[in-house]
Amino acid sequence: MSEKVKVIEKAEIPSGLKIILGLPDVGLVGVIAASHIISKLKLEEVAYFRSNLLPPVIMLEKGLPRSPIRVFGNKEILVLNSEIAIPSASIHDIIEGIINWVGEKKVEIVYTLGGLPIPNRHEIEKPRIFGAASNEELLKILDEKEIKAIGRGFLVGPQALILSLCAERGIPAVTLLAECFYNYPDPEASSIVIQALNRMIDMKIDVSELIEKGEEVRLAMRDMMRRTQAELARMKKSHEYDIPGYYIR
Repeated sequence: MSEKVKVIEKAEIPSGLKIILGLPDVGLVGVIAASHIISKLKLEEVAYFRSNLLPPVIMLEKGLPRSPIRVFGNKEILVLNSEIAIPSASIHDIIEGIINWVGEKKVEIVYTLGGLPIPNRHEIEKPRIFGAASNEELLKILDEKEIKAIGRGFLVGPQALILSLCAERGIPAVTLLAECFYNYPDPEASSIVIQALNRMIDMKIDVSELIEKGEEVRLAMRDMMRRTQAELARMKKSHEYDIPGYYIR
């Protein structure tokens, strides 16, 4: 584990589990999806991350301090969720710390959830889902599950680093990305990502509540989206707009 990023495990975490990563990105798609999965599966906090690369922020729950980057899980699956925007200046070290820990736990597979920003999102009722993977074998599974692999295009930010590091280290990883707003929380896109994940790992996470409470979710996530948007601008996230048609080749 990197000295810059420490993981404190609150419970025994067995090796070989699946892990879902939900980090702040466009539309907060991964964060919203991860939070919904944690809630629906009633997962307990099993670990948290500590780093002086993060802002001096804690979450307060019932008056008690909690880390803003936590891992929840059971005997089959882990879900990592961040409730703060990752600073662009330290994102490489933070993501590397996460993947280092993932490697130490010898996870079976990494699923990282996010969005693909599109300029005409307001015109689309049902966002499309796309995928990418760390190896050819997983690309075949995406195809079997009717998830179209991104043919060509830029990927910027947390998803890019996660997929790249997992590929380099031989860690099986799949990125699931739904079309989304760039700078508005997008619970509808999160529901599409969860439905794709249901197909990938044979889960049955109900997304009806997420869709019904879409406006409530958007309002609750406004401040986080604003802070995330500022960090995404520093990462040049808008480069994903540069060759829009190439996502669906």
